[in-house]
Amino acid sequence: MLIDTHAHLDQDDFDADRGEVVARARAAGVEAMVLPAVSAASADVAVRLADEFDLFAAVGIHPNYTAEAEPDEWDRIVALADNPRVVAIGETGLDTYRDYSPIELQQDNFARHLQFARAKGLPIIIHCRDAEDEMSPMLRAAAEAGPIDGILHAFSGTADFAEECLTLGLHISFAGNVTYSNRKNDYLREIARSIPDDRLLIETDSPYLMPQSQRGRKKRNEPANVVETASFLANLRGVSLEQLAASTTANARRLFKLSERRE
Repeated sequence: MLIDTHAHLDQDDFDADRGEVVARARAAGVEAMVLPAVSAASADVAVRLADEFDLFAAVGIHPNYTAEAEPDEWDRIVALADNPRVVAIGETGLDTYRDYSPIELQQDNFARHLQFARAKGLPIIIHCRDAEDEMSPMLRAAAEAGPIDGILHAFSGTADFAEECLTLGLHISFAGNVTYSNRKNDYLREIARSIPDDRLLIETDSPYLMPQSQRGRKKRNEPANVVETASFLANLRGVSLEQLAASTTANARRLFKLSERRE
């Protein structure tokens, strides 16, 4: 059994067949899915879908949405975090690749999420794109209060950044981009090979980051495709798919306290 730790099933890409998407994932052996939010409106939908389909949600404001966030959005995120289906805070972080929100706003937003996640006792789901220099000091400051429970999702950073994140207590999650066959991706595969078994997670980042075999054939990624990423990582790390599934699923259950959520 596998767990997709990051799937944006709240997006309208899935409006026509969301139930079928969830059914296909379960038929493929995906036992649980975590739906991260990007805004308060997104969080509302993610929590509702988690309840409707027996899934899990995370609530937060994505860095690219900070400039357009309404004044009451943070209060709505805080309120939604009390829902029993919410297992994490996020998606949050920093992104300088796209010029959607000033970096100062992103940093304020990220700091607020880091503080809230620790106070709430929930892990944090972190987005970092072309922003390692800005993020590292914020993570180090947050870790002064103790290890950071959370995930660097869809990791695409450097080996040094991965090592720093591991030292600070974080998990590293890989999505379909780790399967891409281009040579410039060799560095990412080396990082994926080196992550300790007890810190490795997998995801789809649906509807984005289609795995290699589906690229150009389909426009939308979905949670069932986490099996391909898991199989690729198992081969890369020299273990069976069953072994990788067991370790990543145990990691996700432990991090998100999923057993407690379903008691």
